[in-house]
Amino acid sequence: MSLTRRSTLGLMAGAVFAPSIVRAQSFPSKVITLVVPYPAGGPTDAIARFVAQDMAVAFGHNVVVDNRAGASGAVGTRAVAHAEPDGYTIVFGNNQTHGNNMFLLKEPGYDAVKDFAPLAGVGAFEHAFVVRKDLPAKNIQELIALAKADPGKLNYGSTGVGSGSHLAMELFMQRTGIKMTHVPFRGAAPLVQEIVAGRIDIANSTLPSVLEQINAGTLRALAIASPERNPRAKDIPTLREQGVNNADADSWAAFFAPVKTPDAVLDTLSKAIIASLNKPETREAILKLGFTLKVRDPAAFKPYHAQEIATWKQIITEAGVKPE
Repeated sequence: MSLTRRSTLGLMAGAVFAPSIVRAQSFPSKVITLVVPYPAGGPTDAIARFVAQDMAVAFGHNVVVDNRAGASGAVGTRAVAHAEPDGYTIVFGNNQTHGNNMFLLKEPGYDAVKDFAPLAGVGAFEHAFVVRKDLPAKNIQELIALAKADPGKLNYGSTGVGSGSHLAMELFMQRTGIKMTHVPFRGAAPLVQEIVAGRIDIANSTLPSVLEQINAGTLRALAIASPERNPRAKDIPTLREQGVNNADADSWAAFFAPVKTPDAVLDTLSKAIIASLNKPETREAILKLGFTLKVRDPAAFKPYHAQEIATWKQIITEAGVKPE
């Protein structure tokens, strides 16, 4: 090949790749949209807004939180999967949007792995085993014994079929060999109300949804389904401390961008998000929500994500939960 032809090809290649390089170097140059696929006002929304505020300061451009709820988080997540992969539309997802929906929805409209690039793992809402205050079980082993004495007699509540609280309890029952009867509710508020009223025996709920009632003594906590105790509920032992292993069930959360977003842009977004999550004021605000921070960069989050998907796919299959 002649020198002239090589030079021409080099110029052509430069013309092809230069725009993406320029875009990456100048990113961001306008408003970024951070999609939260749930209604405004909840803890997930609050975390997103804390981070968005820090990112806006760091970038010098607004980061607008866009709540797009519906279909177990699939509506907003799908919108980001099909958005322009330029870094200006990202999503704050979780174990439902970027995990269980793959197996619980017939048509989620996206692939949680193939369509997204992780920006940062944030941590998780831990699950707590809570029981009505007069249930004759003071710890997890006593609960297991009570359930085995009369399989199916105890009932447990969840926030809906296929929800985190449902699948977390399915995991627990599979690991301990017990059987209880499932009673689904439309959200955490009615579930907690029924446990406090004594009409539901037990639930495996996210800690923020039951912490107020635990502190008030209107229900009792038996265990935290996480490797370590929660700093806001230090008196509640973990499942592992009580002899139950491989039954932890954290409701994790993470930030994602469309998969074809340029690497340099992904890196810029990732660093800004991680810097926010490591900021003392932001960490304190998030911890007050009952959320446990465990910040992971993309390289650390990918294997964690893969393991979570594999675990819950197995649990969903063995529990016989059918896609809707």
